[in-house]
Amino acid sequence: MRIASLGSGSRGNATLVQHLDTTLLVDNGFSLRQFTQRLLRLEMEPCHIDAVLLTHEHGDHSGGVQRLCANHGIPLWTAVGTARASLPPDFEFHRLVAGQSVTIGGIEVLPVTVPHDASEPLQFIFHQLDNGRRLGLLTDTGHITSHIVAAFSRLDGLLLEFNYDPAMLEQGPYPEMLKQRVGGNHGHLSNLQSLDLLRQIDTEKLVCLIAAHISEKNNTPDIVDKLIRQLQDLPTPVLANQNAGFDWISI
Repeated sequence: MRIASLGSGSRGNATLVQHLDTTLLVDNGFSLRQFTQRLLRLEMEPCHIDAVLLTHEHGDHSGGVQRLCANHGIPLWTAVGTARASLPPDFEFHRLVAGQSVTIGGIEVLPVTVPHDASEPLQFIFHQLDNGRRLGLLTDTGHITSHIVAAFSRLDGLLLEFNYDPAMLEQGPYPEMLKQRVGGNHGHLSNLQSLDLLRQIDTEKLVCLIAAHISEKNNTPDIVDKLIRQLQDLPTPVLANQNAGFDWISI
């Protein structure tokens, strides 16, 4: 199993998970033209995607999903609440329910409920069926719950949100209402919250750690990198960015 990103941040998100002949896309916050151009960097085309998984309805994750799926006949999987908030009533989709796994090709997908200011937000754990390897994606989450700790333990790979530095958010350019939203219990994970999660979960099997959704105004990659490297026995982090995401990484 391997993972790649076409971009990660408040201006658009799209993440690819692939195993053998199965390719899944998590979210697409880019226009169809921009998405296709970014996909070419990986020597891929939209026709290579077997399914799209939509985490929630915010535009940086959902903005390009409908057109991509409609134009290329790609099946869409999402929660009912997310579909109602982001899609026309007659748009066909496959229903995802938190805690209920679905199998798409050679990958089993477990949707995990998370606290975020959206209608029915989900994050995902991908299970490679032929050898048991597991990859978790956790972004757009306001705080860590015991359910999240249990679900994201003993992974082989983890893409984890490091959205903001609390001091930078407090002193930064956002209006007060947006600061409260980002830093609230249904906003995004701060660097400190994500570090705390890494301390709580079982990381014994972890061979790949990706820091994602790093704010361009309220955080820096250097801060994130230095903080993660303070923890012992973790793999060297990969830092996803808005413009380039990151190339394929094998789990």
